[in-house]
Amino acid sequence: MVTIPWWFVRYGFPVVALAAVTAIVVFARPALHGGETVQPAPATPVVQPAPRKAHTKSARATAYSVRRGDTLGVIADRFGTSVDRLMELNPGIDPQALRVGQPIRVD
Repeated sequence: MVTIPWWFVRYGFPVVALAAVTAIVVFARPALHGGETVQPAPATPVVQPAPRKAHTKSARATAYSVRRGDTLGVIADRFGTSVDRLMELNPGIDPQALRVGQPIRVD
């Protein structure tokens, strides 16, 4: 009885099997196509995305979505305005109960 070492079963056999499959593909593929050379499909052209407009400081957002940790003071500083102005623009908001995702008018 022939014993196959464990390391060959674990490492050698997969390598031999992969080499055999590779050899079959390399040598049998031309025969499947009648000896013709197979041209690869033409490459798909790469479409470049449209250039984005540069963000300028003069372009101001009219609405802002509250993020985690935001307060009216932080939002006012971010947009160069005051908390009083934000309160005027957003009647009825509670500055102590801002919710993440809540839209706030800033301009």
